[in-house]
Amino acid sequence: MTGLLTRRNLMLLAGLGSAGLLLGALAFEHLGGLAPCPLCIWQRWPHLVALAGLAGLMLPGAIWPLLGALGAGTSGGIAVYHSGVEQGWWSGPSACAAGQDLSGLTAEELLDAILAAPVVRCDEIPWEMLGLSMASWNAVASFALAGLWLASMWRR
Repeated sequence: MTGLLTRRNLMLLAGLGSAGLLLGALAFEHLGGLAPCPLCIWQRWPHLVALAGLAGLMLPGAIWPLLGALGAGTSGGIAVYHSGVEQGWWSGPSACAAGQDLSGLTAEELLDAILAAPVVRCDEIPWEMLGLSMASWNAVASFALAGLWLASMWRR
């Protein structure tokens, strides 16, 4: 079993995990019609950083798996924040809220406010499985991938 847990295999598994999370998010969006909120988009970018860690398959050094771990861990951290916003434990960024005071606005200002409002709110849970939202599942998976990246640092 230890022969399967080589540096290369752990890095490949972690990289494939990040790629799978990105592809899954894009499939939910483009095939399933589930539009992402701003925090959903923010969770995607660090997985691209994690994929850059795959350079460690060809280049020596601990910096590559560390880069992968930082990317996956950052996505997990954003996902925990997003999960808290969904649960109402804390408020999200203003880019995610649709609840602004519209009284006293002219028709032109009202139209501008409507057009600038987010299409999808970050504090609503559009999909869940086993009691966890997509953001929560991303947190679980991202931290597991960060662990794989870190484990690959100590393998040959």
